Amino acid sequence: MPDILLQYQAEILSSIEETFIMVGVSIAAAVIIGLPVGTWLFLCRKGQIYENRIVFSVLNLFVNIIRSFPFLLLVVFLIPFTRMLIGTAIGTTAATVPLSIIAIAHYSRLVEQSLLDVPKGVIEAAIAMGASVRQVIFKFLYVEARSGLVLGLTTSIISFISYSTIMGVVGGGGIGDFAIRYGYQQFKTDLMMYMIIIMVILVQFIQFTGTTVSRMIDKR
Repeated sequence: MPDILLQYQAEILSSIEETFIMVGVSIAAAVIIGLPVGTWLFLCRKGQIYENRIVFSVLNLFVNIIRSFPFLLLVVFLIPFTRMLIGTAIGTTAATVPLSIIAIAHYSRLVEQSLLDVPKGVIEAAIAMGASVRQVIFKFLYVEARSGLVLGLTTSIISFISYSTIMGVVGGGGIGDFAIRYGYQQFKTDLMMYMIIIMVILVQFIQFTGTTVSRMIDKR
């Protein structure tokens, strides 16, 4: 291991832990909230089971507004809300708030797109067999779209890692913040490059894992 990595070993491990915390909370928010939001976006579209223009418009507007915000501006804009929610706007915990919000909007749109790829005949056949809406969702829609849902989550996780590098502006820490503070700002280019390599390896591992799992569960 290069000497400079040994010198900053404790700080590097801490920054990796911070990144995992921020991304982990974002993934949880994406799955727990983003998946249902994306599902409702699909179900409330014109011609679907729960066609509802008002609900669709509200959810669609929320997703579009959040996704259209430059992420750095969203972080700053949400500082008062973050402080009200958890009592502080500084630190890794505070950084999870804007990350979770963008995660919900990002993944919900990918969920909607994945469900739109499910042939409409599948839904019609499920209803004809007497399936309830819950059964249509969990036993037909999610099963048919599972490969796309996994790929969408994989893409989202990589985006969350990218977003996490910005969280240094609110003291969120993470690998990206470490690379900027200890590498770029202190003119230690080699340290910064090592951090970039770590990020690249992490992203490649996530992409490989997501693609492999998606291929394994793909019914087609």
